[in-house]
Amino acid sequence: MSGTGLRVAGGIAKKAAKAKNAGVSGLEFHKSKGQHILKNPLVVQSIVDKAGVKATDVVLEIGPGTGNLTMKLLERAKKVIAVELDPRMVLELSRRVQGTPHATSLQIIHGDFMKVQLPYFDLCVANIPYNISSPLTFKLLAHRPAFRAAIIMYQHEFAMRLVARPGDALYSRLAVNTQLLARVSHLLKVGKNNFRPPPKVDSSVVRIEPRHPPPPIPLLEWDGLVRLAFGRKNKTLGAAFRTGRTLQALEQNYVTGGGSCIAALGAAEPAAPAAMEVSDDGDDDGDDDDGGGSDGGEGMAVDGGGAAAAPARRSRAKVSPEFKALVMRVLTAGGFEAMRPAKMTQDDFLKLLADFNAAGIHFS
Repeated sequence: MSGTGLRVAGGIAKKAAKAKNAGVSGLEFHKSKGQHILKNPLVVQSIVDKAGVKATDVVLEIGPGTGNLTMKLLERAKKVIAVELDPRMVLELSRRVQGTPHATSLQIIHGDFMKVQLPYFDLCVANIPYNISSPLTFKLLAHRPAFRAAIIMYQHEFAMRLVARPGDALYSRLAVNTQLLARVSHLLKVGKNNFRPPPKVDSSVVRIEPRHPPPPIPLLEWDGLVRLAFGRKNKTLGAAFRTGRTLQALEQNYVTGGGSCIAALGAAEPAAPAAMEVSDDGDDDGDDDDGGGSDGGEGMAVDGGGAAAAPARRSRAKVSPEFKALVMRVLTAGGFEAMRPAKMTQDDFLKLLADFNAAGIHFS
């Protein structure tokens, strides 16, 4: 009897937990899939208002869930294109608009947002799965023709990294790369209790406006420079560019004229905005000193390092004094030697890249 009672109690507990994570439709939401449905109608309305939806707009929504935001968008937009991976949510959203005047204005794409080919849209408004924030952002920025703006709900800390400015504690490669391609601004903070089920952290809504036209620079090379700089963002550029591995990789690229030798520009990804490194996990937030001569691992790695790691330091090719002097001349002439990436502006990075390129030094 007691064993049966325990099993019943356990069953009741599980049902109660499922009910807590379910919406009015009875659907269970999965936190592991990033399903946190925005339930507060005031917050939903505020997002739609701040989006500035026009009657002629085609609006893209990513992860519509049960359609709380979708229905508000349909009231204002010409058309809403909703991309949803979960077949249960696709069915629920279809049922919700069935028989309403909005039924013909909604197009549902059943698939993975990161894999589907996006149609034309004017505006993106979305409460996204937070686990794909970085690649999703840059897939949007790579879309052509460019859209007017994206109003996206992110995890709060990620949002703050997106909008960080030079000198801010959260200023990183993510901010530099994103702000190269778009103007970003923080719109509002949303507490975790406005969602069902509630996430562990608060959220924020950010507005992203792509720059028209996009900057005429090689994006992979830009990303290579920024990646190198933010490897030690509080170290001076003079110290960062004196490391042996950095100089070696740059000189190999300088001599061959190719970019295959520089692995530390990132993973093997195509040179497109969608593939730019937007994560700042590799950024160093410590207060490094300027001890410049170190051959430590903060420099650039070189491809082809299939040999054992232990003897790599002894077998590493030496950097020519002439090339090292060239790099230092570029930094000194432009006034960059004492600059720290954590406080550099977009214009600073653009000029630094232009000066290196003018000297024949490339990062891709």
